Amino acid sequence: MTEPDFMIHGLYSYQFFGETVWITTSHVCIVIVLLALLGFALAARWKIRRAAGKLSAGEAPTGLVNMLELLVEKLDDMTEKAMGTHAPAFENYIGTVFLFLLFSNVSGLFGLRPPTADYGTTLALALITFTLIWSVKFRHQRSGQIWRELCSPLPSWLPLWVPVNLISELAIPVSLSLRLFANVLSGTVMLALVYGLLSKIAYVWPAALHAYFDLFSGAIQTYVFCMLTMTYIARSYDSAGEQTDGQE
Repeated sequence: MTEPDFMIHGLYSYQFFGETVWITTSHVCIVIVLLALLGFALAARWKIRRAAGKLSAGEAPTGLVNMLELLVEKLDDMTEKAMGTHAPAFENYIGTVFLFLLFSNVSGLFGLRPPTADYGTTLALALITFTLIWSVKFRHQRSGQIWRELCSPLPSWLPLWVPVNLISELAIPVSLSLRLFANVLSGTVMLALVYGLLSKIAYVWPAALHAYFDLFSGAIQTYVFCMLTMTYIARSYDSAGEQTDGQE
């Protein structure tokens, strides 16, 4: 039996305003995932440009270009079903988050520590979603409507429920980030325990565990995070639409 390795190691430290800041394996894994995404984007751009030239010559696109078309089509379809007419404004953001989370979650298959097993990563993504939610509210709703929502279910002149509703709003980024973080971290911890307890005899058969925790569960958590993001943002739009209908 060997000591379980949860793959959290300090690699480099420096002083920042008198505090010691560490560059850890999580930071390195994030950089690797981003470089992989950049390489994927550059390869996709090169293939699409070549396919455009062949298309003008009457040749149909094949291979990677067809896969990219299918991927973009499915992501756009998922966004449109969740957000309706508001989807075009967020298709690029949702697609970027989806690919980043998917690459991050499945990076464990290649011996990396998934960046999403670090709460700093998932919290940052959840805070971006939270910012988008309130940006939509302030842009598409009047201040009076926002106040009435915070006072609901009581009238706006009786703001007893404002603290409760504020807590429920502030809980959105916490729940989003913790759900993703906890699910990915649990898989990372369980695999580390398996390798630690079984040592050298655990090099082949845990592949099934990797397939579940890194691939299947990772894909599910990516889908859940994106769907919740779209649902929360679309709900802000819907509230604005309901208010407009009521005034008419």
